[in-house]
Amino acid sequence: MDIIRRFSVYFHKYRVYAVLAVICIVVEMAFELIIPLIMADLIDIGVANGDTAFIFRQGALMCLCAVLALILGIGSARFVAACGNGLAAEIRKAEYAKIQSFSFANRDRFRTESLVTRLTSDVTTIQNAIISGMRPGVRGPFMMVMSIAMGFAINPKLAVIFLIAAPVLAIFLVQIVRRVGPLYSTMQGAIDQVNRVVQENLTAIRIVKAYVRGDYESEKFGEVNDNLKSVSTRSFSTAVLNMPAMQFVMYTTILCILWIGGGMIRTGDLQVGKLTGFLSYVLQVLNSLMMISNVFLLLTRAGASAHRILEVFDEPLDLADADGANAVVEHGSVRFEHVSFQYRTGSANYVLSDINLDIKAGETVGIIGGTGSSKSTLVQLIPRLYEATKGTVYVDGRPVREYPLAHLRDAIAMVLQKNTLFSGTVKDNLRWGKADATDAEIEEACRVACVDEFIGRLDNGYDTDLGQGGVNVSGGQKQRLCIARAILKKPKVLILDDSTSAVDMVTEAKLREGLAKCLPDTTKIIIAQRISSVLHADKIVVLNDGRIDAVGDHWSLMESNEIYRDIYQSQQEGAGL
Repeated sequence: MDIIRRFSVYFHKYRVYAVLAVICIVVEMAFELIIPLIMADLIDIGVANGDTAFIFRQGALMCLCAVLALILGIGSARFVAACGNGLAAEIRKAEYAKIQSFSFANRDRFRTESLVTRLTSDVTTIQNAIISGMRPGVRGPFMMVMSIAMGFAINPKLAVIFLIAAPVLAIFLVQIVRRVGPLYSTMQGAIDQVNRVVQENLTAIRIVKAYVRGDYESEKFGEVNDNLKSVSTRSFSTAVLNMPAMQFVMYTTILCILWIGGGMIRTGDLQVGKLTGFLSYVLQVLNSLMMISNVFLLLTRAGASAHRILEVFDEPLDLADADGANAVVEHGSVRFEHVSFQYRTGSANYVLSDINLDIKAGETVGIIGGTGSSKSTLVQLIPRLYEATKGTVYVDGRPVREYPLAHLRDAIAMVLQKNTLFSGTVKDNLRWGKADATDAEIEEACRVACVDEFIGRLDNGYDTDLGQGGVNVSGGQKQRLCIARAILKKPKVLILDDSTSAVDMVTEAKLREGLAKCLPDTTKIIIAQRISSVLHADKIVVLNDGRIDAVGDHWSLMESNEIYRDIYQSQQEGAGL
């Protein structure tokens, strides 16, 4: 019941359709229930007395009831479809919005493929449960109760047989549902694994082909696919036991009714028409029980999917958005005050430890250090992609927690280590930086980012379709497009996270000069592997194992810091080779 209550909030737009569907289903059943009574009179009165007019009159009435039931059935199907599809759309929308509100830390707790499954397959399971289950869910209990009532009205002695069969059927159903429920959860997890392998293969298809690992990937897919097949087979093999169990009990019931009813006809206690009508109700009870058992199985599977979706909804957000409408980033100064960070709360080690750093507005700061020194993690604390575990990060002297997230992130442009472009044209991607950017602004940003050096070689210039993930451009071209996109934001703080690693040093120098002229008042934080990328920074921060080892300009660090000197000398030797 708690699950139904939790999801009912997404159903409010479609309640009218649900009510109309139920009305159509109930009235349709009423007409279907009348038909056996009409048929009983047709046999016992019309056929027994040879009254042709009565037979035709009753037959026409049966046809009218059947036609009305058909029309109502079509109407109920349309309303049920509107309910199921509408509810699924609302759940999908809400789940997607929740995922969008996740911080990087929240996101780390769910695999990508699992989120995709929860957003698609799990929602579809609930949708199918509504579409396939509402009609039998309403018809089944109502039809069963009414059919049994009609059976008692015709002959109470025969109807007592139902009271014996019902508990037996209930025991079968409970046992099947108890076994199949956990299997459905396992099956959705197996779908997660299939999605993971497919996603990895398609994302890294060039690497797979370059290393001739197609056979290995096919074998890996075969394993998870066979696992899904195995789990699905076990699930549905258990679920289908429902049908033979129901048929065994109900057909046994029918045989008992025919045996006892036949004896009652011989003794004159029951008419043939009454027995025929009674058997019609028996078949309706049988169909009702089949429908109810199938609805239970649908709800069992939908319940497993609903729990997985609720895990996303119930994920506590690490980042609370501030209400401060007056908190505005005006200058772009940044300060770290005794900041420590760990990816998992309670972990033994900190990724960043006791960071104290003051970056004045308009300064250019370089951050350098060995692989794994947490350079990227440090800058991701500024726009609150992660939340500092200890200490405080300030922007313009105000803790970042006090800024509305949308405003804070809009004031900070970040070119991440992994360059990401989206499906669409060059211009579409650039306008992520500024949705209403004019062509002149786009061209200026591209000139500063040195995109103008290759844009003319693309098939349609700024209107060239980049394909999924920007597959139609090289790594260096991707980096420059991402930098141009960031420039269009006119940010107060610009963070370049090793975002010039794929361009040559001449182009990098042009980029650096262009940024200085284009964004003179913007605070620039440059993470780099090459010392040449940060050589002209106002100050350089040397990170080592999550701690600040030294801060200074190039010459002072060359004299005083061994780590910096070793990096510089190794790169000079590499250049000499």
